[in-house]
Amino acid sequence: MSNIAHTRKNGDPQTLSEHLLGVALLASGNAAKLDLALVGELLGILHDLGKYSTEFQSYLKSAVGLLNQDEDEDYVDAAQKKGKVDHSSAGAQLIWKELSGQGGLAGLVGQILALCIASHHSGLIDCLAADGEDSFSRRMSKSSRRTHLDEVIDAADKAILDRADAILKDQALIKGLQARLAKISAAQAGHNIIVQQQFGLLVRFLFSCLIDADRLDTATFEKPRANRNRMHGDYEDWQTLAARLESYLAMLTPSQPIDGLRADISRHCLDAATREAGIYKLSVPTGGGKTLASLRFALHHAAHHKMDRVIYVIPFTSIIDQNAKVVRSILEPADSPETHGRIVLEHHGNLTPEVQGWREKMLTENWDAPVIYTTNVQLLEALFGAGTRGARRMHQLANAVIVFDEIQTLPINCVHLFNNAIKFLTGQCGSTVVLCTATQPLLDKVDPQKGALRIPEGSELMPDVKGLFDQLKRIELVYDRKPGGWTNEEIATLAKSEAYRAGSCLVIVNTKASAQALYELCQVEAKTPVYHLSTSMCPAHRKEVLSDICHRLKHSEPTLCISTQLIEAGVDVDFGAVIRFVAGLDSIAQAAGRCNRNGGQKEGNVRVAGIVHVVNPKDENLGQLEAISIGRDKTERVLADYDADPAKYGNDRIGPEMMAWYYENYFFARADQMDYPVSGDAVGRADTLLNMLSGNSHATVDFANRHSGQAQLHLRQSFMTAAKAFKAIDAPTRGVIVPYGSKGRELVNDLCAAFEVEKQYDLLKRAQQYTVNVFPNILSKLEKAGAIHPIQDGTQIFHLEPRYYSPEFGLLTEPVGKMEVLYCGQSQSQHN
Repeated sequence: MSNIAHTRKNGDPQTLSEHLLGVALLASGNAAKLDLALVGELLGILHDLGKYSTEFQSYLKSAVGLLNQDEDEDYVDAAQKKGKVDHSSAGAQLIWKELSGQGGLAGLVGQILALCIASHHSGLIDCLAADGEDSFSRRMSKSSRRTHLDEVIDAADKAILDRADAILKDQALIKGLQARLAKISAAQAGHNIIVQQQFGLLVRFLFSCLIDADRLDTATFEKPRANRNRMHGDYEDWQTLAARLESYLAMLTPSQPIDGLRADISRHCLDAATREAGIYKLSVPTGGGKTLASLRFALHHAAHHKMDRVIYVIPFTSIIDQNAKVVRSILEPADSPETHGRIVLEHHGNLTPEVQGWREKMLTENWDAPVIYTTNVQLLEALFGAGTRGARRMHQLANAVIVFDEIQTLPINCVHLFNNAIKFLTGQCGSTVVLCTATQPLLDKVDPQKGALRIPEGSELMPDVKGLFDQLKRIELVYDRKPGGWTNEEIATLAKSEAYRAGSCLVIVNTKASAQALYELCQVEAKTPVYHLSTSMCPAHRKEVLSDICHRLKHSEPTLCISTQLIEAGVDVDFGAVIRFVAGLDSIAQAAGRCNRNGGQKEGNVRVAGIVHVVNPKDENLGQLEAISIGRDKTERVLADYDADPAKYGNDRIGPEMMAWYYENYFFARADQMDYPVSGDAVGRADTLLNMLSGNSHATVDFANRHSGQAQLHLRQSFMTAAKAFKAIDAPTRGVIVPYGSKGRELVNDLCAAFEVEKQYDLLKRAQQYTVNVFPNILSKLEKAGAIHPIQDGTQIFHLEPRYYSPEFGLLTEPVGKMEVLYCGQSQSQHN
C-alpha cells in the first residue's frame, strides 16, 4: 500500500508524493514574489517528510479505515495517537543538518528553512524562548527515534529525495536568500533592531508561502467541490476594472458645491498612478472623496506595475460595510452577473477561534481576490498574530497596493512594529502603501532606531494640502468647555436644540454606556426621531439604521443620532450640526467631517458653516480607555495653545498645523508604548514585542548567563511567545452570530442544520453581516448566562439567544423582551 497524505470521504487517497509535489509547486509560486521560488519548492518538498514513517502511516491509515483492527498488525488506536506523532521535525532536521555545517550564511539560511517546516502546524516556534532556553536547537537535536528522520530517508519516494537533494546542492538556493538578507541589511544599515525584525518578517513570509500552499493543496484534494469557490489568482484584468471605474466617474454629474474639488482630488490621484512603487500619503479633509480617489490611484497603479491585488485596510467594519458596497456596485456591475462575488472580498469576520478544528480550517480564506477589504486587526494578525490562520495570508501582501484608510487609528503600541513591516513590504516585497487620512500621524517622526517610516519628498499625492484644507473648510468648531463638565441632561438638551435649529444633529460619544444613556434621555418628549448606533449592533442592523438615517438626511427630515466613534470615520453622512465628546483632536476632526459634509447648509439663501460643538462630559467613565484619556488631555492642551495664538496654527483648530502640533504632543506622551510593551504575566518578564521579534536581548543575556556563552544562533526571536502575547494583550474579540431579524434567525437555523463544509463556507460568509465581535469578559458573561450556544457540537462558532439582542442597542449581557429559543431547524417562543 502506498504512503498516503490524505483521503477523501469516499476513501480515495492522495499519495504522499502527490501532496509534497503539489505543495512544492504552490509554495514555489508564492515565494517567487521575492525571487525565492527555489526556497518555496524545497519547503513544499520536505514539509511533510515525516509522514513517511511507519508510525504516522499506521496512524493515518487506521484513522481512515485503510487498516483493520482485526486483520492488520500495523493498526493503532488513531484517537490515542492524534497529535502525538511528530511529522514536522524530520524535514526541518534534514535541511538543518545539510546547511548548518557549511559556514557563512548557510547556517542562517538553514535556520530560516528549518523554522518554517518545524512550525507548519503550530505557528512559528521560538528560537530562544523568553526565559533564554534554546528552543530551536533542542528541536533540531530531537532524537531520530522520535522524529523518524533516518527511517523516512529510507522510506521516502526516490523522486522526492532526489529533488530535495538537487535543490540543497544548488548554489542558487543559498545565494537567493543571501541576496535578500543582504538587501534588508543594506536598506536598514545602522539600525540593527529593524534589520533583525525584518529578518523575522522574511521568515514569516516564507512560512506564509508554505502554510497557504499546504492548506490549499489539502483542501483542493479533500473537498474538490469547495475548490470551486476559489479563483487561484485568475482575476479580471486591471484594465477592465479601471475602465469600469472610469465609466462610473464619467457619469457623475456635479450636484454639491464641493463636487468640483472632489473631482480635482480624484484627478491628482489618477495622475500619480504611474509613479514608482513605494510609500505615499493621501492627505484629504473629510468629505473630500478619498474612497473613490484612492481606488482610482490603486487600480491604475496596479495595472501599471502588474500587481496582484489591491488591499484596503480599514479600522472599522462600519466603513467596510459602506465602502465595499460602493466599490462592489462599480466593479461588479449588475449587467455582469458572472463577476458577482469574484472581485471584491470583504474579510472582517471573527467567527472562528485560532485554535480551530479541521472542519473550521476548511473555511479559512486566503485573500484570493483582486480587491480585498479588511480590518486593521486582520492585517496586524497576518503580520504578527499567533498560529497559522493569519500568517497564511501574509504572502498576499507582496506585490500589492495596500491602502490604509484612516491610518491615524493605528494602535499606538504597534507603531514601530507596523513601520518596520511597511518598510519590509515596500522595500522587499515590491508593494505600494498609501496612507489615507485627513489627520496624518507623524509615523516618520518617531524613534528611527526602533523604526520610523521613511517617507520621501514628493510622496504626497495632493500638490497643495494646506490650500485644499482651506478650500474644503465647511464648519466652525466651537470648544464649549465647562468647569466641572456637562451633565448628560445638559448634553441631551443641547442635542435636541441643535437638531431643531440645524434640522439634524449627530452626537458622538466615547463609550457605549454614554450612547445608551443619552439616547434614552433624548427619547423623552422627543420631537425629532432619535437613532442609536454602536458596535454592539451587527453590520446588517447598523446598515438598516444608517440607511434610514441617510434617507431622512437626504430629504431634509429632522434627525437626531447618538453614536459611538464608529460613525466618525469614513461613514458618508451629512448632519446640520455635530456634538463631540472631547477626545483626541484627530477624532474631533473626523467627527467634524460628518457636519455640512457637502457644503450645502444655508440660512435663507446664504451658505453658512456647520457648527461642531466639542463638550467635556461630567458623567463619562473612560475606565481603561487610556488612548482616549491621553488624547483628551492632549487635545485640551493644544486647544489652549490655539486660543493663545490662533494665527500660529493657521486660524483653524483642526487644520494641518494644529494636527501636527497635537500629534507631536500625543506621540511624545506615548513614546514609551510604541514598541508594544508586555508584562511579566504575558511573557514571564517585562519586555517589548519589538525586542522579542528582533534581537531578543533579554533572552540572549539569560542564555549567556545560564550557559556561560552566546547562543550559536543567527536568529534569536521568540516568535511564538511574542505572537501569543500580541493576541492576549489586544484582548482579541470573538464573533457571535446574532439572530437579528428574520434573515438572522433563518441563518442561525441553517447553520445549526448544515453539515457539508461547502454549505458552511457560504453560510459563514453571509454570517459576517450578522456577527457582533465581543471581548473576552463579555463572552464570559454570555456563557455564564447561557446566552450563547455552539452552532454545532464540537465547533467553537457561537450564536446568541434572541432575548439578549435589543432592537435598539444590539447585543446585551442582560435579557430583554420575550424569549425565543432556536433549535436546529425550528423555533418556539416563550415569555420570561
